[in-house]
Amino acid sequence: MSEPSTVPGLDLQAEQIRKFRFQDRLFHHTTQLFAVLLLAALLGILIALGLDAWPSIKEFGLPFLWTNIWSVPDDQYGALAAIYGTVVTSVLALLFAVPVSFGIAFYLTESCPPWLRRPLGTAIELLAGVPSIVYGIWGLFIFAPLFAEYIQPPLQAVLGNVPVIGGWFSGPPIGVGILTASIVLAMMVIPFIASVMRDVFDTVPHVLKESAYGIGCTKWEVMRNIVLPYTRVGVIGGIMLGLGRALGETMAVTFVIGNANRINGSLFAPGTSIASTLANEFGEADPGLHISALFELGLVLFVITFIVLAISRWLISRSMGSEGL
Repeated sequence: MSEPSTVPGLDLQAEQIRKFRFQDRLFHHTTQLFAVLLLAALLGILIALGLDAWPSIKEFGLPFLWTNIWSVPDDQYGALAAIYGTVVTSVLALLFAVPVSFGIAFYLTESCPPWLRRPLGTAIELLAGVPSIVYGIWGLFIFAPLFAEYIQPPLQAVLGNVPVIGGWFSGPPIGVGILTASIVLAMMVIPFIASVMRDVFDTVPHVLKESAYGIGCTKWEVMRNIVLPYTRVGVIGGIMLGLGRALGETMAVTFVIGNANRINGSLFAPGTSIASTLANEFGEADPGLHISALFELGLVLFVITFIVLAISRWLISRSMGSEGL
């Protein structure tokens, strides 16, 4: 019997299909490996922090989180002052940065002349690439003296005697402190938030905005009723990106926060943050509880950042759910 004949075209097509399947599997496994490596690195960092922080965790336990003492000679450590400084400076930075970033993004997308839009947008993006130590040097040697001479005294005169909030503006105007660090942080995160907001505002279909303008809406009404609801997810993501940058900022905060391991009700008083404490003390820390406490501070910052990211994902999921996405 004669062997069945083969069609050259079908053989070539089958060979191409096998080749494409192999390439697809190779690409799939390669990208999967990248994702697994990232998760493994994250898990490795967490395990390393936990192991190095274990002596401090064993010695101080959970009270480490709410103990307001940091005494190297006595080997007594607590994270409350650093956590307080980190949270307060980051929250204040967002309070300052979000309205300014929104105004910048609104101007660039709705009101800016076309000839100015590109150079102004490029300048904002370039500000995001300025090293943090440059902000720190500028804040310490230029902004802090001007702040102490021209801004802090008027703030004390106007708000120092106001009930409830008057204590926030008490103390000598020395320039460096919690409020100064918050303002410098705000200047650092404004380019990030503004760039994200501008990009997401540009994704709004022009037909929606033109329709709103056609029925007589003002620019603010278009922004409030059309643009913001349409871009809510992206705006939340941009704000959380800025918050993540503020939480982990080290050098700029170290220069202008004052580096005092204590809690003071005044925003003018020096303070500290987790990142600045690590930057100041890690290089000279003695083996033992001191360096272990610093590792535990790093672990606390890791957990805080994880919580912020989890809240961010929850807010984004909730916004997408309300939009039916």
